[in-house]
Amino acid sequence: HAERQVAGNNEGLRRLLLSIVNDLRVVPILLARQVARMRAAARLPAAERRALAQLTRDIHAPLANRLGIWQLKWELEDLAFRHLEPDTYRHLAQQLDEKRAGRERYIEGVKQTLRAALAEHGVAAEISGRPKHIYSIWRKMQKKQVPMEELYDLRAVRVAVDDVAACYAALGVVHALWVPVPSEFDDYIARPKPNDYRSLHTAVIGPEGRTLEVQIRTHEMHAQAELGVAAHWRYKEGGKGGDKAFERKIAWMRQLLEQSGESGREEGGEGLAGELDAQLAEERIYTLTPKGEVIDLPRGGTVLDFAYHVHTMVGHRTRGAKVNGRIVPLNHALRSGDRVEIMTAKTGEPRRDWLLASNAFLASGRARDKVRAWFHKLDRARNVQAGREVLERELKRLGLHQADL
Repeated sequence: HAERQVAGNNEGLRRLLLSIVNDLRVVPILLARQVARMRAAARLPAAERRALAQLTRDIHAPLANRLGIWQLKWELEDLAFRHLEPDTYRHLAQQLDEKRAGRERYIEGVKQTLRAALAEHGVAAEISGRPKHIYSIWRKMQKKQVPMEELYDLRAVRVAVDDVAACYAALGVVHALWVPVPSEFDDYIARPKPNDYRSLHTAVIGPEGRTLEVQIRTHEMHAQAELGVAAHWRYKEGGKGGDKAFERKIAWMRQLLEQSGESGREEGGEGLAGELDAQLAEERIYTLTPKGEVIDLPRGGTVLDFAYHVHTMVGHRTRGAKVNGRIVPLNHALRSGDRVEIMTAKTGEPRRDWLLASNAFLASGRARDKVRAWFHKLDRARNVQAGREVLERELKRLGLHQADL
């Protein structure tokens, strides 16, 4: 199904994948298998190799990113990029003046130097570093529209400290240790990003005259960036969507993976998995179009919600629907995995009773807003008369015949 996925619907497929995984231990196995397939992709025919790389880039790499399995993430991205853009990949690889192992050794040296300097100034800190991989470099070049030599974060380290004061103290140590690059400092603590991402970002001329990016944040900020509203995957992928419940599920999934890595055979691991099962009760459903595209709806969503999600005019002109090949009423509640076919008239308009909660035609606020917008455009007198008729029918149904209108 994923290989038939059309561009622009990747988010739905990723969410569907997460929603159907009952045993979460399958996820890292799935990703590891994909890494193995990509490592051997050079032996495949060109068309098959490209399709596999596209699937990896759109589904598996973002999934690894969301779960914090960074090593798999960058390898999946690089391998996919290598087969999707072979010329660009080779060009970037040749431009890099060091191999990945060399960049990692460089970062280790930076960490040791910085750790010693921070300790000398009494700043307790945890320092981590991951050199940029080729796909990440390319993405940054595309975003900033600059050549590789103008990027300041080919090599980067993160510093986690106890409080905000220590963040700025660590910044002072970094700038005393290495010369900062003008105009490459961002204070996202004083001015958080719209998604509440908080951190200090600075670029310096590090050892051997090479540029180095340093990110400084508190442990709390780092935890929030990893698991909370400012989730790292949302920042990296440039997305803005996602509901709180889905974020909680991602957090629990990552904790399960961490727990299984530390004590997978202990009883506590089973307890965490059991608690996760309770958290994973779906608040949304994932349905399919006849072409296999995923439509994400709120729980209780109807075929009419589905129609309006496809397109406003499809919703307005809907006159019937089939679910899994069977004709159903417009207020039929859908379930995850249902395949929905909408039947429309050549011309048509919504009905006012679609807005009545008692009729249960629409569960989505977005769909109700589209129906309301239609009627707001109509002549006011027609609105008043039609509204009166709806109200009279409701009053009659409720037995309030004598109400003074």
